[in-house]
Amino acid sequence: MSDNSQRRDFLKLGMGSIAIAGAAASMVAVSGKQAAAQSASDSLLRTIIDRGHLIVGTGSTNAPWHFENDAGELVGMDITMGRILAKGLFDDATKVEFVKQDAAQRVPNVVTGKVDISIQFMTMSSQRAQLVNFSRPYYVEGVALLTRPDADNKTFDKLLAGGSATRVSILQNVDAESGVHKMLPDAQVMQIDTQANVLQALEAKRVDAAAVDLSTVRWLVSRDPNRYFDAGKTWNAMLYGAALKQGDLDWLQFVDSCFTIAMFGHENDLYDAGFKDFFGLEPPVRKPGFPTI
Repeated sequence: MSDNSQRRDFLKLGMGSIAIAGAAASMVAVSGKQAAAQSASDSLLRTIIDRGHLIVGTGSTNAPWHFENDAGELVGMDITMGRILAKGLFDDATKVEFVKQDAAQRVPNVVTGKVDISIQFMTMSSQRAQLVNFSRPYYVEGVALLTRPDADNKTFDKLLAGGSATRVSILQNVDAESGVHKMLPDAQVMQIDTQANVLQALEAKRVDAAAVDLSTVRWLVSRDPNRYFDAGKTWNAMLYGAALKQGDLDWLQFVDSCFTIAMFGHENDLYDAGFKDFFGLEPPVRKPGFPTI
């Protein structure tokens, strides 16, 4: 076979693939109601699409996850994840109702059907997974060290070298001291009653560092770099996932698909904007090729 004939055959195959891809794309362009009709008759996915909007349980007092901005609007990374779902359901990120709830209501409100899903910086655990279905994780939380940019010992290496002279504040809990000593074995640990007072101890220079959530460090440093500094150490990874009622595979699969596409695929505008706004970071570049999901 000549080179020219081989090239013609190759082009024919290529055009055929394009035609098939185009046909597949046209098949995907169906309405939400048509898509919902293929889900189980008792699936929440069908109920939500018929209703015309999504109901998300969340909080309103914990930046950068869920809080009110200066205009009184509910914003944060949890809110962004809710809008990502609404965009996937209705091609409209505004078609979502946020129900403000206490953290203790995250599971009960899902189980009783008061909300379709709870998106409220909920740490995934085996115990909680006995009560609800968790979506795929949308953030890996951890403990990090917040210091002052004007301090001589603002980096982790300096804090570690300080030994028993290094003082660290942390929210009071049963594992607080042992948690800090994983990374700073000789440090003095000051357990404090509220997160606000943990930070206040740092600002008042009563401690050298505050052990808080990684997301809190990134939020504060991005908002006020002249006041706060990231010491550059994280540990104790925890997964944040959305909570859904058990027994509804279609709804769970839909949520997982939306989150995966937003985090690793081409429908990433909302996730990227939220990641930058609330953590002060550029999201990693998605590289086509071998999956890194």
